[in-house]
Amino acid sequence: MLQSIRPKNRVIFAYLVIPVVLYVFSVFVPLMTAGYFSFFEWKGGPNKTFIGLENYVALMKDTIFWRSFSHNIYLVIACIIGQVGIAFVFVMMLSSNLVKLKGIHRTFGFFPSTVAAVSIGFIWTMVYDYKRGILNWVLKLIGKEDIIKVWLNESALVMLLVSIPLIWQFIGYYMVILLSATSSIDKEIIESSQIDGANGFQRAVHIVLPLIKNTLLVCITLCIAGNMKVFDHIYVMTSGGPGYDSMVMALYGYTVSFGQQNMGYGSAISLGIFVISLTVIGGGQLLVTLLSKERGEKA
Repeated sequence: MLQSIRPKNRVIFAYLVIPVVLYVFSVFVPLMTAGYFSFFEWKGGPNKTFIGLENYVALMKDTIFWRSFSHNIYLVIACIIGQVGIAFVFVMMLSSNLVKLKGIHRTFGFFPSTVAAVSIGFIWTMVYDYKRGILNWVLKLIGKEDIIKVWLNESALVMLLVSIPLIWQFIGYYMVILLSATSSIDKEIIESSQIDGANGFQRAVHIVLPLIKNTLLVCITLCIAGNMKVFDHIYVMTSGGPGYDSMVMALYGYTVSFGQQNMGYGSAISLGIFVISLTVIGGGQLLVTLLSKERGEKA
């Protein structure tokens, strides 16, 4: 009887073939095309000159690209701590019996992640604006006119300043994911720990974290992947400036391809970003897995 109501293989294939074809067309075809063009000196016109691996040799020696890569790593570390870390703190606060209207907190916390990244960039650009920005207005209000600056022109601060909007936007996104994980924890475990005298910090570190480590790994993977390809916020806020002090890999690839009309080298940069991103994501997953295993063994 069960076999008669199961869909046949060709029906399953019919459902899957369209999304698989769309995925291949939107991901693998552009990737292979970029790989093909990366072997040419190509300015975007009909004429291409085959140069072999010269674009990749130039990429290995490109100090701006590797500087951009370091900025991506900065954002990855800042956002793992800021996005996932603060989201976990908020989850533990919302899990408390003292917090009321938890549904409203979840809704408003998640709201920023639904706003377009370009809009977030414009909003925070206005916050940092020298003449009309809220930040300088508050500093003037409290009598700190001496530290008022053109904030996004400060080389030493610009990476921190562009990371703040990224952190702010996606705290609620990871909060919802972690809330779904913590809601599946048996309440008797938490109640037992409270009876045994465990405080909030001890419950979070020694009970909740180990039980949601798989979900936490997913959040860290998503955070790494998102920040290795970040583009919109920084393009709107600084365009990689001042100089190259906030340049990231995706923005550098865009600038080379369309700003400098060097499509061949831009394709090599795109392939480089793809390989480096996979390496960093895989390394991040491995590191988190090893740390969790080590912690489990010690426990």
